[in-house]
Amino acid sequence: MASMRDIKRRRSSIQSTQQITKAMKLVSTVKLQRARAGAERSKSYFTCMYDTMNSILTRVGTVEHKYLKAGESGKKAVILITSNRGLAGGYNSNVSKLITKHETWNRDEVCVYAIGNKGKEILSRAGYEIKEELPEVIEQPAYADAMFLTERLLKAFEAGEISEIYLAYTAFKNTVSHIPTLIKLLPVEKSEQTTEQEESDKTGAEAPMNFEPEDEEALDLIIPKYVASLIYGGLVEALASENGARMQAMDNATNNAAELIDDLELLYNRARQGSITQELTEIIAGANAIQ
Repeated sequence: MASMRDIKRRRSSIQSTQQITKAMKLVSTVKLQRARAGAERSKSYFTCMYDTMNSILTRVGTVEHKYLKAGESGKKAVILITSNRGLAGGYNSNVSKLITKHETWNRDEVCVYAIGNKGKEILSRAGYEIKEELPEVIEQPAYADAMFLTERLLKAFEAGEISEIYLAYTAFKNTVSHIPTLIKLLPVEKSEQTTEQEESDKTGAEAPMNFEPEDEEALDLIIPKYVASLIYGGLVEALASENGARMQAMDNATNNAAELIDDLELLYNRARQGSITQELTEIIAGANAIQ
């Protein structure tokens, strides 16, 4: 059995750790409230752009456009959104597995645009090419950052350096539910999911889709905004998910520390009782020896 001094020292160490995890939980809770508000504000625009593009692709038929067909290079660019810090449970590893555990992707055909240091570290160790690192973007996501990244990706897509663009992020459902999500940004494809708007359109005659100016010019304007809005939506949802995951992890750590402290308290009392019993036994034995 460990000595009373060792038990007391360990209990003090765990209590100090518990205070840290409790403080981190409170900080994450405050950040979560702010990030969740931002995610909820942007979700309507995020969803509207997605449904609008889906509706356009449903109605335009066979329009030839550079953003609607894959390039010949076979290279896939993946925007991976993770955090810059750990202590968030399985948040970073779960979204990274969307790439490392993908059934059909070959490591050599994937280049990663890493938003967040943790995802970069995970994929670097796995041997993936890190095309660009943008750790500062996830700290305070802004639409300007999404537009900047969109411009760089579209230039690479038009130049034929990449043929497909994907976004890997953690969708925020609620405080305790965060869903790792992988979506395809380019070439733009019609979603297999049927929206409420499409359901309502099926009940009446299908109206033709007319463009002013020409369809290619209109898509040149719409698709970059569509891609940027999806990236920005992924950023704000990932930030909310990160803080939610960290809050849960710190709450679990605090509870585990409390259980360890209780166990050590019991162990300390037993050691103390054993020490008292031993001293009494020695006193009685000494008294009997004198007699």
